[in-house]
Formats: sequence, C-alpha cells, structure tokens
Amino acid sequence: MQLIEKAPAKINLGLDTPYHHQDGAEEWNMVMTSVDLADYVEIQTLTKHKRIRVASDSGFLPNDQRNLAFQAANLLQTNYHIDEGVNIRIKKNIPVAAGLGGGSSDAAAVLRGLNQAWSLGLSWQELAELGLQIDSDVPYCVYGRTAHVRGRGERITPLSKLPAAWVVLAKPKVSVSTPSILQQIRYDQLDHPDIDALLRAVREQDIAGMCAVMGNALEPLTTHRYPEITQLKQQMMKFGADAAQMSGTGPTVFGLCSKQSRAQRVFNGMKGFCREVYLVRPLP
Repeated sequence: MQLIEKAPAKINLGLDTPYHHQDGAEEWNMVMTSVDLADYVEIQTLTKHKRIRVASDSGFLPNDQRNLAFQAANLLQTNYHIDEGVNIRIKKNIPVAAGLGGGSSDAAAVLRGLNQAWSLGLSWQELAELGLQIDSDVPYCVYGRTAHVRGRGERITPLSKLPAAWVVLAKPKVSVSTPSILQQIRYDQLDHPDIDALLRAVREQDIAGMCAVMGNALEPLTTHRYPEITQLKQQMMKFGADAAQMSGTGPTVFGLCSKQSRAQRVFNGMKGFCREVYLVRPLP
C-alpha cells in the first residue's frame, strides 16, 4: 500500500511547565495549534522484507534510527509484530530544529498512515500514547488541531477552532537543542503564563484576549543564549503584529495578526531581517 500523510507545523500559543516528575520528565501545560506549513510524508509498505528506509529532500535530516519517522515505523512494526517493511519519503517544508515540531509531526504522520495501512484499528488516543515513547510533541501532532496539552504531552483535549487569524513565522539562522534548554530549567525562577486565561480566550473566540495572555515559560532561557530571538520579536511588534512569541524551545518566532493586511505587512517587513519567513493560517 502507498499513501501520503500531511504533517503540519505546530506553534505554542501558551507553554508552561509547572514541575518535573521524579524521572526528570517535564509536566506540561500548553495550548497548541497547527498551521498550514506542512511536510508531506509518503509511506509505502513492502511485503518482501521488514526493512525500514527513510529518505528526504533535506540534507539536515538523519535517515537512520535517529529520525523520528523511522522510530515511529519501528515502534508499530515491533509492538504489533508486523512482517512488512516500509519505505518513507519526507518532503520537508518545515524548518529543522526550529521549535515547530517538524520531526514530531512527521512521526505522527507515520503512526496515522501505518495504522491505516496495516489495519491496526488504533484510536487517536492509543496512537498518542504510543507517540509519547518517541517525543513529547508527537501525541499532539497525532491530533494536529488546536488543543490543551497536559501531562508529559499525552493528555490531549481538543479545543474549538481559533478565531480568524494569520500567523507570520520567522526562523533565525541558529538551531536550538531542546534537551540543552530543558536542562537549564529552574522551576522557582520560571515566569508561568496564565494558561487558564488563554483557554478562556480561545473558547470565547477572543483574539485580543488571546494576544494579551499568551506566554512561553521557556522563552527567557533560549533568548538569553540567542538574543536575536528577542530582536525578531521586537521587529514583529514594530511592523504591527498583535502579539509575538517564541514557539517551543525556539528559535522560531511567530507573530499573530487579526487582519490579513497587517500580517502581510509584518511578513514583508520581516523578510528584510530573516531569510526563512512564512505567512500561514491556523488549520481549521
């Protein structure tokens, strides 16, 4: 069987980690949404052998066991004793190591696609719980819609669609190692955003309220190391974004705009400061 799965980028409208578990894993409290910048994952199952092969059009992605899409295929193949192999080809549009969940979304696409191809009959919640073994963003990416994300990343509560908005993404030239940022967390020093207020604003379709309470508890840790992130935020606000924030552990900054004309102005302005700039919409 051969099929293609869309793997959209995600952004964190709100990101908080209130504490960590005894094993060191972070407890998350986040509001996430997906946007229409996406990778495309072609999945072909093979009956002649059990090999898993991954290829992509990006020179920055590993094609072996380090690749999250490879890990997703291996996880299902092993857990469900599948005697078929898989060829996976990834058309990359999402920047790598950008805080946009590209690798996690690719892995989630493989989980969804192979669940169908191998007739496993797993629910999205079951796929999300499996995905947590790969990365904490994979469970959300299985759903790929606006959601409240808690626990270690596996507790997904879908939310209503966002009010009409446009998003400008800008990725500086730096790449950020998520583990290196997480190791710096000092919980008594974090500024915790008001996730409950953000959830209320999303439910009430109040984009001004959303912009007023958005926050990312990890942003100060990353911007301390990479001050250019703060500079991008300042430029986005200067050009007219209603709010600007770092996504995930960075370094991508996104600007939220309630009007398309303003988003276009921000997009045009940011192209003078950053090579990788995208104008996108949240997915419905």
